[in-house]
Amino acid sequence: MQEAIEAIRNYEDVDSWKTIMFLYNSALKEVNTKLEILNDEFKHVHRYNPIEHIKTRIKTPASIVKKLKRNGYEISIENMIKYINDIAGVRLICSFTSDIYRLAGMIGTQSDLKVLAIKDYIKSPKESGYKSYHMLVSVPIFLSDSVVDTKVEIQIRTIAMDFWASLEHKIYYKFEGNAPGYISRDLRDCADMVSVLDEKMLSLNNAIQECLEQEEARREYGEHFREISGDTTKLGLSN
Repeated sequence: MQEAIEAIRNYEDVDSWKTIMFLYNSALKEVNTKLEILNDEFKHVHRYNPIEHIKTRIKTPASIVKKLKRNGYEISIENMIKYINDIAGVRLICSFTSDIYRLAGMIGTQSDLKVLAIKDYIKSPKESGYKSYHMLVSVPIFLSDSVVDTKVEIQIRTIAMDFWASLEHKIYYKFEGNAPGYISRDLRDCADMVSVLDEKMLSLNNAIQECLEQEEARREYGEHFREISGDTTKLGLSN
């Protein structure tokens, strides 16, 4: 992201870290607003909101440094911008797996968001059992004298996936990535249970929607029949 590096150089009298954090915080605000508008539009048109929760976060300096070291990069602002893609993160929590792909499609069609990469850990889960849909996007930040494209990682997952991932994250840091074998196995078993639960809940939701549609169709048919009956009575055609 050369524009971000140039933006830092344009603010030489301001601390570089504060400048870059200003850009990432601005990008989070932009993406968060877009997602809230999409959710509100969906509620307006379909009377249904696909997003249960929106969470945003900026990676801590310690986490950024740790990730740069782990990947073998020198600690610098330029390397941070170039190689760390999840400094600004947005997490969307949905009810059903179908919502995940619906939201991903809606995000991908935003004209001022550029999708840089996609990682579908739902169709291809990690070895640990982790499931989520990741999108790396860039959003233009309009400054007084320039436009800076800034990266934001968007994670989309169901409530059940998020519950599992939160527990896995705590265990990962507690054991520094070296959890006992039986804990890792139990976590994978839980991931399988989460998948079954998500599938069952989606199937149940589809059945509920089908029932509601059938009920609506019967109600409309009944109203239509009553209208026809009323018309024939007025014409003296009833027995």
